[in-house]
Amino acid sequence: MNLFRKNKRIGVLLICIVYASCKTIAPMQQTEVKSLPSSYTTSKDSINSAEINWKDFFADKYLVALIDTALKNNVELLITLQEIEIAKSDVKFRKGLLFPTVSAGVGAGLEKVGLYTSQGAGDASADIIPGKKVPENLSDFYLGLQTSWEVDVWAKMRNAKKAAFSRYLGSIEGKNFVLTNLVAEVANTYYELLSLDNELEYIQQMIQLKKNALEIVRIQKEASLATELAVKQFEAEVFNTQSMEYDIQQQILESENKLNFLLGRYPQPITRDATAFKDQLPMQVKAGIPSQLLKNRPDIKQAELELYATKCDVEVARAEFYPSISITGALGFQGFKPSYLFITPESMIYSILGDLTAPLINRSAIKAEFNKAKAYQLEAMYDYQKTILNGYVEVSNEMSNISNLQKLYDQKMKAVDALTNSIDISNDLFKSGKADYLEVLMVQREALDSKLELIETKKRQYNSITNLYKALGGGWN
Repeated sequence: MNLFRKNKRIGVLLICIVYASCKTIAPMQQTEVKSLPSSYTTSKDSINSAEINWKDFFADKYLVALIDTALKNNVELLITLQEIEIAKSDVKFRKGLLFPTVSAGVGAGLEKVGLYTSQGAGDASADIIPGKKVPENLSDFYLGLQTSWEVDVWAKMRNAKKAAFSRYLGSIEGKNFVLTNLVAEVANTYYELLSLDNELEYIQQMIQLKKNALEIVRIQKEASLATELAVKQFEAEVFNTQSMEYDIQQQILESENKLNFLLGRYPQPITRDATAFKDQLPMQVKAGIPSQLLKNRPDIKQAELELYATKCDVEVARAEFYPSISITGALGFQGFKPSYLFITPESMIYSILGDLTAPLINRSAIKAEFNKAKAYQLEAMYDYQKTILNGYVEVSNEMSNISNLQKLYDQKMKAVDALTNSIDISNDLFKSGKADYLEVLMVQREALDSKLELIETKKRQYNSITNLYKALGGGWN
């Protein structure tokens, strides 16, 4: 009867503690995730280029080989792979906490107790074995197993394991996000390199053209048909264009080094075909529908997994308010001589203990940790929303960019054609004395600037196509 009353009191105390804990915990304010628009434009075509493998998306074989090398050797990617291993180890650690821990121990010691103590007085009047008193210095030898186990009543450790597993999956998506950015960066750097090659080629052509014009002016000066001023201005024009050549050569070197860095190797020549830049047309990208971003973009999936992990963290923090139940035990052999260790049952020892503990004094600190976990969850919710919104904006911007760049390129092409013809016309007029040298110089400058702008526009077209492919979530599959 007394035992029943004691257990009843313990049960009532446990209920009161849990009830007080529940009153302390306020539910987190729910925030609605904004839904994506049904389409980017009026079209609702579901064909999405992000599902195309990067090897099929990029047509240039040299670029494909460079990307393949980068995916094997890029240092940032290798670091990300180690982060995955760290997250995987954390999952195993959290899983291990669900099971009892068992450890083995061996011990040896020597004890002397005071004679004027209860234990010392008792030992002095007792026999350790029949006919032999307890020695003043008593040895102690131990061999056995110890175990401890916290019973996961409130799913605290299970939620911690779920959070760790979600972050492990998030680290994989983080690796995929690094992949898609790496593929895009290698491609954009490669296109920049090709554009510089074409700029250098055209500048060298213009240098030769201007040198030819300079020779004509010098001949005309000797024939008193031109002045020394005209000669000096043509010479200055040649020198200025040659300085542009050196600047482009430096930019080419830096772009090659940047590309080699992305490939995880020391500087070396980059194999490429500069003619592919002007001969090939940028691939057309199908954007599909916005809801496909949730499936294709690794950063969105990573943010979603982090949101789920923070929800589990809140449950872990919530469980800290509740009583914890732990069980400890031991089983082994103990004796004052090693030869007595395995004489059973005299040397056998065992124990088992169950603990029920609940926080009483330090509840404010636990509540602060719980509120912090809720704040992290809310932060993860906003980050998830921001990532989705950012993905939609990136796709929308690049789609508009592609359309406008095509119009810009068409106009630049017309200007280049017109100015290229103007060079021949101005030269002929100059030779016949119907145009002065300033008009020739002006046409050459405008033609050079226009051609360089055309090459720059073409590079921007390639970059925009690559960036749209990345924005849609392509490049990691």
